[in-house]
Amino acid sequence: MGTYSFFALLSRMKYIDRWGLMRNAYPETLSEHTLQTAYIAHALCVLSGVDPAQAVLCALYHDCSEILTGDLPTPIKYYNEEIKESYKQIEKVAADRLLRSLPQDLQPAYQPCFFEADPQVLRMVKAADKISALIKCIEELRMGNGDFVKAKEAQLQALHAMQLPAVERFLREFLPAYEMTLDELDLGAAGSPPGDKGVPGI
Repeated sequence: MGTYSFFALLSRMKYIDRWGLMRNAYPETLSEHTLQTAYIAHALCVLSGVDPAQAVLCALYHDCSEILTGDLPTPIKYYNEEIKESYKQIEKVAADRLLRSLPQDLQPAYQPCFFEADPQVLRMVKAADKISALIKCIEELRMGNGDFVKAKEAQLQALHAMQLPAVERFLREFLPAYEMTLDELDLGAAGSPPGDKGVPGI
């Protein structure tokens, strides 16, 4: 029996910071972004009437290649089609290397997580990824960091351009809460579920 590095490599996601070219009031790690993207992908699928299981798996692994490549800043990644396509190949090579860090009998089970083929699932995960980035922009702006003004505008434009009803509903019904303080988010202060009088301080 051998020793396999797959899960030890995944654990290093917490050391990889995103938004490398931006001044960050609070650094966001790849682990934090990945978990948030998975939560949002699940919600978008539920709102769309789509089975969320594969979307959540895809979201959990959608940026794992950055364990080996790092987070390439967006202005560079999408500078032109040649760089964009080259970076896709680099991501594929990195994903292949991660898969090979698993025992051979497990690799087929994990392969779809890295190389999702269903366009509907990919669209949901892409939207969730952008919503997560938008939330990061909102959080930075709330802390007075104006470096994220243009990034917020770009994420909103990209999300509206996707023309997904689930995305529009998420933006309308859930995004405003990210502008609230903790006291405003408290169920006792902001409103309680039907039949619940609310418990102060919880």
